[in-house]
Parts: sequence; structure tokens; C-alpha cells
Amino acid sequence: MSAGVEPMQRALVLARTALGSTSPNPAVGAVVERDGNVVGEGYTLPPGQRHAEIGALAQAGDRAKGATLYSTLEPCCHHGRTPPCTDAIIAAGIGRVVYAETDPNPRVSGGGAAALRSAGLEIEHRPDSAATELYEAFGKHVITGLPYVVAKFAMSLDGKIATRTGDSQWITGPDARSRVQRMRKELDGIMVGIGTALADDPQLTARDEKGETLPVNLQPTRVVVDSNARMRADARMFSQPGRTLVAVSENASPGRVAALEDVGATVQVFPGTDGRVNLSAMLEYLGAEGVVSLLVEGGGGVLGAMLDARLIDKLHVFLGPVLIGGAAARSPIEGNGATLMADTWRLERTRMESIGEDWLITGYPNQGDA
Repeated sequence: MSAGVEPMQRALVLARTALGSTSPNPAVGAVVERDGNVVGEGYTLPPGQRHAEIGALAQAGDRAKGATLYSTLEPCCHHGRTPPCTDAIIAAGIGRVVYAETDPNPRVSGGGAAALRSAGLEIEHRPDSAATELYEAFGKHVITGLPYVVAKFAMSLDGKIATRTGDSQWITGPDARSRVQRMRKELDGIMVGIGTALADDPQLTARDEKGETLPVNLQPTRVVVDSNARMRADARMFSQPGRTLVAVSENASPGRVAALEDVGATVQVFPGTDGRVNLSAMLEYLGAEGVVSLLVEGGGGVLGAMLDARLIDKLHVFLGPVLIGGAAARSPIEGNGATLMADTWRLERTRMESIGEDWLITGYPNQGDA
């Protein structure tokens, strides 16, 4: 740990390290501090393995007695695949626990803090906006069973995602593209429409800073919304590590479905209207499959359909300092759209940051407008 870094901030860094590998469990970071020195650190390992607090306590050993444990999430007090972290914390002799976010699971929320307090430990709830954002996806999934949907696109200053000929590489620079790779690694699924799949033949993989494909356990589930099973059997994503799900409608040709299954795709049929996949039904399926968070990368058709159905929880817009022009150049979001400005879906809690020569605008659609 770097000198001068506050323990909770270090715990948040550790938690982010685990993002993308722990679902359906939340990614947690924990730090044990004694006499101003960090004596133990840990973060959540994949399901069935140790939680963050257990790792930090193991590293601290006997030095945990009388120490302070910092955790990004309220320690668990229930039996799952592993025993309760509260039992281990009490047994280790920890004297004080500071946590940033209360467990959003309504069945156990507050129980961990109560159990520790009953055992005589000093408990402090120290809210942190970064921790709140860290657990927004877990919170939605544990309450509703649905994935947390994050929409992402890159556009020019005049609101275009490609030239009139369809050329789109690149609107943004390498720093912005690296941020997208981090998003892919941190989220459980990545979704595109059939238009993007056919036009770009994307791999839809998560890669590291050197551009190397990450191991299979760090690859998001790839999802292609392909109502009529038009996906090419030789698409590049079928040869990549990880799972590819093709969502089709009841109108899809059985022969086309069989061809996709033959190359390793998971093909799931969803009911719908007008021959289109019912996106709400698809999200229910993904949630039941353990996809806690879903990154929707486009194109305009699928983003427009998600917007029209009010299925987006969070939005990332990368803005490149370029002008494309052209009435025929495509915009990032299509669909039906709003008829009146009063019907538009406004964002709240927006923020803007510079990334290299580009900008990233993040915001949350006002769910009260849904």
C-alpha cells in the first residue's frame, strides 16, 4: 500500500481489482490497520472462494487483535457458499470495523453490523459515494433479479457515430478505448445488435493495457440481439474465449439456429412482437444466468430500442473532438425516440472528465420519468 493512502480508499482500489470476477457476489475490498500501519489486505475472490475480509484477516494474522478493519461493504452475517465473515472478524479479535456501504440485500441488510456490535466491536458506517457506485449493480440485481444496464457509445461533437459510408475508426483516442476495455472487464456482459455484429464483426473481448485478450474467467458474456438469426457462423467472436449468447425471436429459422449452435453459440429464443426479441424477457433471462451488470455498446438500433423501453440504468458517452457532418451519417441512438421535449429522458447526477483528448460524460436516466 502506498504511503499516505487512507485505508478506505485503498479498500476501494482493492474492490475494483475484483470487479468482473465475483458475480453474482459483490466485489469487496478490505484493509486491516493497526497502530497506523496496514497489516492485512484482501479482496473478493471468485464465487465459492474467500471473501475480502477473510483474506485481509489471514494476511494480518495475530496482528488483527485490537486492530481496525476497513471494508467497502458491510460484512456478511449469513451462510452462503462460505461461512459468515462476521464470525471470522469476531474470532480474529478485531476491535473496530468501518464500512462504507450497507449491504443492499433486504434480507440481510444491517445484520452484519448488528452482529458485530452485539459481540462488543465498535462499528462505524462511513458512507462513500465511490462505494455507492461500486454496488449499484449488485443492489439492483439482488432486489429485482435483473442486470444493471450500462449503455455506452462514442460520438463526434456533432453527434455522429460514423461517416455516411459507415467508417467509425476511430472517433476517440487510445485512452478512451482503454477505458472501454476496463468497463468490459468490470461488467458481466456486453451486448450489441445484429447490425453492429454484421457490419463490424467485433470480437467483443476484454483486453489488458497491452491489448492482450484476458483469461476466460475475466471475459464478459457476449450477447447479440439477433431476432432472425442472421449472425454469421464464421463471426470472429465465436472463436474467442468465453460465452456468446445469441438472442433470437420465435421467427428465427431452425436451420439458422442450428448453424449457430454448431459453432458454439448459446442460442436462446425469446417471445416478442413484430418478430423482434422482447428485451425485458431477455434481461430477465440474463439476470437469472448470473449476469449482474450488462454493458450495451450499440449500435443505434439496439440502443434506441433500450431507450424506448426505458431499460437503461446508466449512460457513458465518449465525446471525441471531431466533426463528421453529413445528413446520412448515423446518430448513436435510433428507435422511435421522443415526440416532444417533455417526453425526453433526462439524465441526472451527471459528471464529465477528460480522457486524453476526449471527454467522458456519465449520467443516470431519471427513473421517475419512466
